[in-house]
Formats: sequence, structure tokens, C-alpha cells
Amino acid sequence: MQRRDFLALSASLCLVPFAGRAVAATLYTPGSAEAAMDAGKIVLLDFWASWCSTCAAQERVLAALKAENPDYERNIEFFIVDWDEHGKGELSKALNIPRRSTLVALKGRTEIGRIVAGTGKAEIKALLDSALAVA
Repeated sequence: MQRRDFLALSASLCLVPFAGRAVAATLYTPGSAEAAMDAGKIVLLDFWASWCSTCAAQERVLAALKAENPDYERNIEFFIVDWDEHGKGELSKALNIPRRSTLVALKGRTEIGRIVAGTGKAEIKALLDSALAVA
């Protein structure tokens, strides 16, 4: 392998964790989700890790549900919270997030519901429908 090929391959591997993310969402930075919550918006926080198979299963279900019902995208702001980077951060502490693969729906700062490590379509749909109901 030539050096050029090695460098190109190495650079492309940096993108692998995000390659399968079909769900349109905002990558969380400190203050971004909090601003949406303070504005009274409906927010879904997805505490995610690139190496987490449960998170990947949740993403597939979320993508399918969003394709079936465009109202989810229109009415809910989706944020991806990278567990490796923000798992011990202020947002995680404030919401008592126990682990990655946690989905939390909020209207403003009021929690609507949460799922911890659940991947069932009916369970995730119920959470999204609960969020829509308060829209």
C-alpha cells in the first residue's frame, strides 16, 4: 500500500461512525438543546455512541418512523448527544441519564417520557406520539 492510499483510507475511516446515520438530527453542542428547550420547543435527545449496537438499532427504528410520519420531523427537534463526549456533562447530569441508548422527549424543560435501551418500534413510536400530542 502506498502512503497516499494509506492516508486516504485513514481519513475516510474517520467518517465511518456517521455513515449510517439516516436520521436527520442536530449534533449536540453545549447549549444547543438547552436553547431549544428554553424556547419551549419539543425536543428528542438521543444519547448515542458510535460503538453502541443498541443505539444503531434505535436509529434504524427512528429513521423508519420518521419516513412513515413526517409530522415527527416537522414538530420535534432531534438532537444527537455523543455519549463519549457529553455522557458526564451538565445535560446528562441534569436529566439523570443512566447510560447511552437513552431517548428523552421534552417540551421545554418538562420531560414527556424516556426510553432506556429500548429498541422496539411500538415503544419508540409511543414516545414520539406522546411528544406530538403536546405539540
